[in-house]
Amino acid sequence: MASCIILTDNGSLRPEATFSLRRLATALGERIGKPIHAVSLLHSGRIDPDKLDGKPADTFEKFVLAKREEGIDEFLVVPLFFGPSAAIAEYLPQRVDVMREEQGWAKLTVRVAPCLVNLKEVDDYRVAQMLADHVLRKHASLNLSDKPSVALVDHGTPRKTVTDVRNHLATQLGELLGDKFHEVKPCSMERRESKEYDYNEPLLEHLLGSSAFHKEVIVSMLFLQPGRHAGEGGDVVEICEDAEKANPGLTTHITDLLGLHPRLLDLLEERLAQGKDLEPVCWQAMSHSRT
Repeated sequence: MASCIILTDNGSLRPEATFSLRRLATALGERIGKPIHAVSLLHSGRIDPDKLDGKPADTFEKFVLAKREEGIDEFLVVPLFFGPSAAIAEYLPQRVDVMREEQGWAKLTVRVAPCLVNLKEVDDYRVAQMLADHVLRKHASLNLSDKPSVALVDHGTPRKTVTDVRNHLATQLGELLGDKFHEVKPCSMERRESKEYDYNEPLLEHLLGSSAFHKEVIVSMLFLQPGRHAGEGGDVVEICEDAEKANPGLTTHITDLLGLHPRLLDLLEERLAQGKDLEPVCWQAMSHSRT
């Protein structure tokens, strides 16, 4: 039996995030001629189904266990993640191990396709090009007398490997944008307090108003879907509004989210194909390999 294919995100309590995930899963499924299920790792199951056209959001563990009742043992997860966040690199394989053990489900096989950005593929500029397209589109819609700077903002993370992906994309984005822009710099929306997470700096709220970021700034969104942080009324919008109030002369312009870029489906389709040949995840084996 063929694997059940899942397009997964971290999950959100905002209905618009689930609608976005469903839209991408449907479009990707139409491309490959197979059903692809929109399944969040966490959180989304708490959304009132009435806010989701009456269809409850699926979450990973509950969805996989339900598919077991249909006789399905094999799953291919396509991550809607830029890099190897803890959710996809740790939580998911841990839960797979737990389900195998607690459910007596030795046949459970879960493969996880690569994330959108692979730092070993140094010549792959596809995500950076999507970011550049959105920045250039925003720039073209404005009539600016000053050369703007670009702040590439992500959520912020407790895993440095994810920040490495962001910084890598910022370098590529700067190369693609060239001298049309004053400066391109990466930043985080938020971070944990401990010093060990200083790699997330600068925060967007600290960058805005600083040298080169005190006039016209295009905020390039390293976010895929709308939710509490990104999109209308999200945290990034609030940070930008507060910075403008605190810094007269500062104007921010926020780009579209990458989930809206038509080339994203090309990359997801490639990652899906790559995932078919990978070894199934096993947290116990992964843990032993690190010791």
